Amino acid sequence: MTGESTEAGFGDLDSYNEMPRVSSPALSPDGTRMVAVVATLAPDGKTWQGALWEIDPAGERPARRLTRGGKGESAPAFTPDGALLFVSARPDQEAKPADGKAAKDKAALWLLPPVGEARELYRPAGGVSEFAVARDAGTVLLAAGAHPHAEFGEQDEQHRKAREDAGVTAILHESYPVRYWDSDLGPSFPRLLATTSPVDVDSARIDQAEGLVDLTPNAAARLDDSPAISPDGRWVAHAERVAVSASYGSRIRLRLTSTDGATDRVLADREGYSFLQPVFLPDSSGVIAVRAFDSTPDSPWTNTLVRVDLESGAVEELAADFPEEPDSPVVSPTGDAVYFTSSHRGHQPIWKLDLASGAVVKLTASGAYTNVMVSPDGASVYALRNAWDHPPQPVRLSASGVDQDAVPLPAPGGVEALPGTLTEIDTVVEDDRTVRAWLVLPAGASTDRPAPLLLWVHGGPVMSWSGWSWRWNPWLMAARGYAVLLPDPALSTGYGHDFVRAGWASWGVKPYTDLMAITDVAVRRDDIDDSRTAAMGGSFGGYMANWIATQTDRFKAIVTHASLWHLDAFTGTTDDSYYWIREMGDPLRQQEQVRANSPHLRVADIKTPMLVIHGDKDYRVPIGEGQRLYFDLVRHGVPAKFLYFPSENHWILTPGNAKVWYETIFAFLAEHVLGEPWRRPELL
Repeated sequence: MTGESTEAGFGDLDSYNEMPRVSSPALSPDGTRMVAVVATLAPDGKTWQGALWEIDPAGERPARRLTRGGKGESAPAFTPDGALLFVSARPDQEAKPADGKAAKDKAALWLLPPVGEARELYRPAGGVSEFAVARDAGTVLLAAGAHPHAEFGEQDEQHRKAREDAGVTAILHESYPVRYWDSDLGPSFPRLLATTSPVDVDSARIDQAEGLVDLTPNAAARLDDSPAISPDGRWVAHAERVAVSASYGSRIRLRLTSTDGATDRVLADREGYSFLQPVFLPDSSGVIAVRAFDSTPDSPWTNTLVRVDLESGAVEELAADFPEEPDSPVVSPTGDAVYFTSSHRGHQPIWKLDLASGAVVKLTASGAYTNVMVSPDGASVYALRNAWDHPPQPVRLSASGVDQDAVPLPAPGGVEALPGTLTEIDTVVEDDRTVRAWLVLPAGASTDRPAPLLLWVHGGPVMSWSGWSWRWNPWLMAARGYAVLLPDPALSTGYGHDFVRAGWASWGVKPYTDLMAITDVAVRRDDIDDSRTAAMGGSFGGYMANWIATQTDRFKAIVTHASLWHLDAFTGTTDDSYYWIREMGDPLRQQEQVRANSPHLRVADIKTPMLVIHGDKDYRVPIGEGQRLYFDLVRHGVPAKFLYFPSENHWILTPGNAKVWYETIFAFLAEHVLGEPWRRPELL
């Protein structure tokens, strides 16, 4: 696993699950070390478990494994003197049995020195959910849960124990929302805590009473964004929800809090907008953030980069004419540039904004980039690069280049060969927009051996098919002889604001006609069999799969995962109802939207066999949507199956269930698309 690549077993799901998965790289302050998380199957095969690996930024030495904790490790970050911090629930061998039952198996902050063993620094009763290090000062900012009416520390621990001893699991909510993705919110909520002194290679265990300052003692809401700590260690910028109205919900503003707890004030707030993803300038004089225009029934959300001055609070818009949605800003250590990513025609490039001139250039030629990092001298850029033909891999770029091909760095998780080829197709639709798609073709597809086609619709809906997916991986289908079409219809990002507006508040019209138009282009190819086609989608893609089923019988089978079915019911039960209400408008307009766009009203038109898949812990698209969809199909005589996961959420996250997910889809498609007998997966 120390080499650059691994044999890809796309024809075997067990081999696929064993492929290493790289994430969360961190660069040391001096630029000489990079550490990333590499997840592999745990010894029992029931989870993926992260370990820390060192990767050479120069690309000369092979990667080497640093940790082997039985509970896994995550979130690496360096202190100014080169010590490595990370989060793990591994047991502390130096802890005394009396250190407390409440902390058992909770995620803790650990320190790994350049030489020597890792040691635990801090394990609160609620666990450490995330942390950040002040680049120059070494002060550490922590997020850890506590009951909103208890003092952090001993009082919170006593409250937890009292609930446990009494067998109480109830949660009383006095604000909205009450859950998020797959998690119930409360009874504890994240507190932001700053260390009272720097953390370095010689630091001892953090004292909960004397070593931390509770910056948010009245916290009673989830963290909407990762907080940032200034390089000089004096300031923390964090997001805060502000209630607006019963129809609008809330917006997000930025607060500025001193790490000694003495100062706390609003830093940036504007009606109709939310401020997200703050990062400090190198001199700690201000922050760069994403200002998002909150959506309305007539306009989708849009992002803009801004600079906010700490002293005056002045907000300056940056790159106002940038036509896409800037995301994940990173400031160069030299302070001359901001790097960010955005969707762009099926890719996710790194862009560089020169703060002096305002010029924006595209650094990367192809691929999708995340986790951008800049060398201390500002000359090099590091990131994880992925694409539909390669999983995430650490790479290096020149900070002064344009449209570059990244230099790969030796790391686990590379792919030697794929069971097919990747190409692109496009078409011009009736309103003169160009709709494009990735097309994965299986090896051997030809005029003599045309491949059956799977149309895969992405979720979001405001996103795009821009890079590698471990959960929705088309190469697993290609290894079984299928071509896979990955289109970006109206509502997709990367094609300008008007492309999103084309499908806004009209889910069932423009996205559907775009999908059918690009599918027509695909099936006209000689290497595609237009008599054997199917459609799949998850989340919004599942909604579109349902909508497609009500509109046409051109497909032999439809697979719908975590899908919206009854829009009126969904809007009130999803974890973030206000977002959808803002798009649908007032009650009268919402009723019109439901009548025009809800597939449940058209169930009598469905003739195509359908496989419904849903997880019980899905709070984004609640399980009732899947249950109602399956029941409606059964009572209308539609051939249907329901794959139900009691312990999974919006995503299927455990290896065994992921394998069964694919096996069931393979069997369902084989029956209806290939004409083979139904073969029930062995473990179902």
